[in-house]
Amino acid sequence: MHQCTITLKSPIPYHAPSSQSHPIFPHNPRLTQSQSYPILAPICTRAHSVFNSTRGLDISANSNSNPINGSVHDLKSKSAGVKDIDVATLGNLCVDIVLNVPKLPPPDVHDRKAYMDRLSASPPDKQHWEAGGNCNMAIAAARLGLHCIAIGHVGNEVYGQFLVDVLHDEGIGMVGMCENTDVDSSSASYETLLCWVLVDSLQRHGFCSRADFSKDPAFSWMSKLSEQVKTAIKQSKILFCNGYGFDELPPGVIVSAVEYAVEVGTALFFDPGPRGKSLSAGTPEERGALSQLLRMSDVLLLTSDEAESLTGIENPISAGQELLKQGVHTKWVIVKMGPRGSILITRSSISCAPAFKVNVIDTVGCGDSFVAAIAYGFIHNMPAVNTLAIANAVGGATAMGCGAGRNVATLEKVIELMKASNLNEDDDFLDELLDENLEVQAIKSLSKLVINGSENQPNCVSLQKVVSELLPKLKLTQLQKKVPC
Repeated sequence: MHQCTITLKSPIPYHAPSSQSHPIFPHNPRLTQSQSYPILAPICTRAHSVFNSTRGLDISANSNSNPINGSVHDLKSKSAGVKDIDVATLGNLCVDIVLNVPKLPPPDVHDRKAYMDRLSASPPDKQHWEAGGNCNMAIAAARLGLHCIAIGHVGNEVYGQFLVDVLHDEGIGMVGMCENTDVDSSSASYETLLCWVLVDSLQRHGFCSRADFSKDPAFSWMSKLSEQVKTAIKQSKILFCNGYGFDELPPGVIVSAVEYAVEVGTALFFDPGPRGKSLSAGTPEERGALSQLLRMSDVLLLTSDEAESLTGIENPISAGQELLKQGVHTKWVIVKMGPRGSILITRSSISCAPAFKVNVIDTVGCGDSFVAAIAYGFIHNMPAVNTLAIANAVGGATAMGCGAGRNVATLEKVIELMKASNLNEDDDFLDELLDENLEVQAIKSLSKLVINGSENQPNCVSLQKVVSELLPKLKLTQLQKKVPC
């Protein structure tokens, strides 16, 4: 279990996790998301794992949720075939090691490397281990009833088996990426990525992983997509990528996944995260891959700061509209604004939803949980305001717990939060954002009040109405999970 890193006892609105860490550390990919699901596997079978010294660990698992039918987003082309998997995550699989330390490591890169090597000399007790990276998103999505798989690499050691076991227990299957028999499976470059999450006496965080000490991706030996990975992408409705994937996978491999997803009609979700800024000033290969992701993704997810850094536009709605203009396949741009909620921007509409007020314990994994619920709304073809409402609720429910991985929001907590319906509405802030000439046909906002908007003012959508539409779906999923196969 995670050690608590932030404790705030007074009720404050949920806010998405900050990408800021202790200043001596670079931004690190190790607190994000993961999950997986079997290729062409029947519903409700037990998972099996296959151990192979040249391929790492491959696993198949199944979740108990029903297949989703009739969504307009299911396929982008008839040639894509049957898509039995809801969400596949690409890369960014790691194990978080959460430790309390007397003080954070020194700022010198060599001293920090020596510090990490000392920590790595022997595995800490398993009570300090947690699934990290894209596991957060995948676990949150599976708990909403989505079929998920994790595409990525883990090694053959105890950490890799731990990660596979966690995913299996959550009903998530894994597809390994390694088909290169020339790789020495005993080398450090083949091992499961670890993120040392260090917490000092002042509750400050420091993050360390071997990806911080190399200019090359951790798995730079990967050069192409295997046929197994291509099959997984083809059978998925959504392929989720984030900026931290570049710390593990070469840009060329990421671009290959993007191009193949477009070819087979799999929707692309991309969250650049804090790595977006560094990638935009990175190598030609990194800049090209970032550009490809921004243009070809169906759904972009960013914080308001990240949207500004990529567009140079301060107003998050205007920045989102600019990203839509630059996009080729872009349907949604979603801006996460912490305690002020979130905004979903399309070419013809703007939808806004305030955050739910919650007692925040730990914000780690909140953003990843938010993304999982956006995928849920996208697949179910929900109205934009409903999608934002459930995403804010799932993110908020995660903030009420301690840590990420297996500690992300449960369905029970999400239902409880939606029933409470306690919004953190800020009409003045919304009016300020909408004060510009936004040139859209429709503006909607989630509110406890129902008010018809005037020009450049939102039509308020009743929270009670949205909750009454969402709760039956969530309760049905909850019931299905309780029924044994």
